[in-house]
Amino acid sequence: MTHLWVRAEQRDNETRVGLTPQGAAKLIAAGLTVTVEDSATRCIPTDRYAQAGATIAPEHSWPDAPDDAVVFGLKELPDDGTALRHRHIMFGHAFKGQPAGQVLLRRFADGGGTLFDLEYLVDTDGRRVAAFGYWAGYAGAAVALTCWIAQQKGRIAGPVSPSRSANHMLADLQAALVSTGTHRPTALIIGALGRVGTGAADLCTVMGVPTTRWDMAETASGGPFPQVLAHDIFFNCILARPGTPVFVPAGTPHQPRKLTVIGDIACDPDSDFSPIKVYDRTTTWEAPALRVHDAPPLDVTAIDNLPSMLPVESSEDYAEQLLPSLLTLGEMDAGVWARAKDTFDAAQRG
Repeated sequence: MTHLWVRAEQRDNETRVGLTPQGAAKLIAAGLTVTVEDSATRCIPTDRYAQAGATIAPEHSWPDAPDDAVVFGLKELPDDGTALRHRHIMFGHAFKGQPAGQVLLRRFADGGGTLFDLEYLVDTDGRRVAAFGYWAGYAGAAVALTCWIAQQKGRIAGPVSPSRSANHMLADLQAALVSTGTHRPTALIIGALGRVGTGAADLCTVMGVPTTRWDMAETASGGPFPQVLAHDIFFNCILARPGTPVFVPAGTPHQPRKLTVIGDIACDPDSDFSPIKVYDRTTTWEAPALRVHDAPPLDVTAIDNLPSMLPVESSEDYAEQLLPSLLTLGEMDAGVWARAKDTFDAAQRG
């Protein structure tokens, strides 16, 4: 019998989960064993999983899970160097040459485990079966607009925090925007037709921010793209991969520009393929803006767990998308799971 072990997240500001109680009940009805770790921070209370029939385990007890358990979480494991013997489902950030990713792959090699990276659970057309993209775009646009608002007041953006709902986020952001006056920034979105870009565009529309929306056709030339400099805010909503054009070259801060905020929602600064060349590290909830130039200002915001700003909505949306694949966990040598393992095996071979 297939055993899915849902671990408690161990990263700061991470309260999302990839399985709802309703989903757990469906897995159990399909014959799977479901264990859910207790969590003091998860956005869905543990007792709802118990009511759905899941076994409840102590928080962070997954290292002691049975050998045949499939351990499921979202974000990174503790960076303690221990060997990994289980099959793990999570976002590993390990297949694009990231330094931390190489360390993670060695841990799997040492323990004999396998990484089924959520980013690489794809259908036969190569399209991801589940993604947080929409809510990443929505929240990322809100943070970028917060950075712009702070600039209008001669400041750099302060700490951000999760919202109880999208409506609460919009109300707070609207009040902050109104406090700056009637002027509104312009924004350019690259990757506007994808889920991330759609979320960013929807937030901008509600806030009255005029947007220029680009996708593959507009970037096919490979650049340069002076239009980026002609907007107040630029959103990168395209995942870094071989062949991705450079949208913001390293010399951008010193060029004449209207641009003052870059929202790198795709957020992969460690990758050699990153299209944003003016920064080299992610930003945080405590310090969401990285100032890369002072006069005129240029701030980059690149938070890599943006959907956690709207944890309930993003969790419910993602879990619904992923559930059909979780229902096939009994056949991990086929379909999306086999494709993900092929990607992992190729990365391990180097």
